[in-house]
Amino acid sequence: MALRVVGIAVGWGVALLWTTRASAWMRGISRLPNLLELAPAPARGSVSVIVPARNEGPGVAAGLRSLLASKGVDIEVIAVDDRSTDDTGATMDALQTDALEQEARASRVRYAVEHVDELPAGWLGKPHAMARGAALATGEWLLFTDADVVFAEDTLARALSYVEREGGDHLLVVPTVVAQSAGEAMMLPFLHVLSIWGPRLWRVADPHSRDAIGVGAFNLMRRSTYEAVGGWERLRMEVIEDVRIGYLIKGAGFASRVVTGYNLVRIRWARGAWGVVTNLTKNVFAAFRFRIGLMVGGTVATAIMCLLPFAGLVLGIGWDRAWLWPSLVSLTALAALYWRYRRFADPSGAPMLWLLAFPAAALVFIYAMVRSTVLTLMRGGVVWRGTFYPLRELRAHAGPFR
Repeated sequence: MALRVVGIAVGWGVALLWTTRASAWMRGISRLPNLLELAPAPARGSVSVIVPARNEGPGVAAGLRSLLASKGVDIEVIAVDDRSTDDTGATMDALQTDALEQEARASRVRYAVEHVDELPAGWLGKPHAMARGAALATGEWLLFTDADVVFAEDTLARALSYVEREGGDHLLVVPTVVAQSAGEAMMLPFLHVLSIWGPRLWRVADPHSRDAIGVGAFNLMRRSTYEAVGGWERLRMEVIEDVRIGYLIKGAGFASRVVTGYNLVRIRWARGAWGVVTNLTKNVFAAFRFRIGLMVGGTVATAIMCLLPFAGLVLGIGWDRAWLWPSLVSLTALAALYWRYRRFADPSGAPMLWLLAFPAAALVFIYAMVRSTVLTLMRGGVVWRGTFYPLRELRAHAGPFR
């Protein structure tokens, strides 16, 4: 009897947390500016786009071509081949003589390729590649993006005119994440729902809040801001460097902005459910700053928050009605979040159907959390894109958890 009372009380606590957070998130997210709904204005500044890539193969061409097709803004695209062992570097070089690039030369777009042959000690590959690209950049603004991101032709013009008009120093455009398999379609809405427990995107622009964020697909910042916070040198051993740069910028007193815009920045983040697990294996333990206690607590909390509503539903239908009501409250909040996910995904999709797979997605995510911790501890570090990074160095450079 006591266990039943405690369980039901926890169920109501979970329901309260989901309901209050989901309600605040849905109200707040609707206040984010949508670049597609704002009248475009001429962009005055110039942008250097740094695109690091390691072993991306022919796929790197699509993102680079989309950047070279940009309209309405002065940009230079700096592609950085980070020690690739496939044809990534050759693909980058080929674009220098491509007909599309020749057309870009006659407009307001320039293109250059930098090849990295060796990784210096004390650096992760991606921060080092981005630092190399930034050192070559000549633009007033620096955009750091990933090699598999595809841009609409007016994305940079819209983004730059907005951040210039708003007086910001750092701009994040929420990417449209593409799902091309059932595993991705199951996992992406789930990860989106979990993100409501992270930084409140609508509060990032508030200088009095601690909410801050960065994203690998689109981190646009003033060159002066990049230099003032120490650039990628400050994050040379940071696994989630794209996120942490946002904290550096906000913490230094600069103005960050977050905007949306369907399909302006488009990326396929992972290939299949296992691709999601692989990406999370690198990132999750790092997000908890490689602290075992925090990781254990986070894993337990995730299990309770994500699995208890469905367990309570089963118990409520088949055994004791008292379990049913808190579960229904939690599931109503989750359904609202899945419905709202359409703003960040394909509006023609059916994310609501994947709510039924929420427990399965939760189990995959919990497995990835455990896997991230266990593999990192067993290996004594992180292996990513063929390079090993020792845990002692990663911990020594890890900032605070927040």
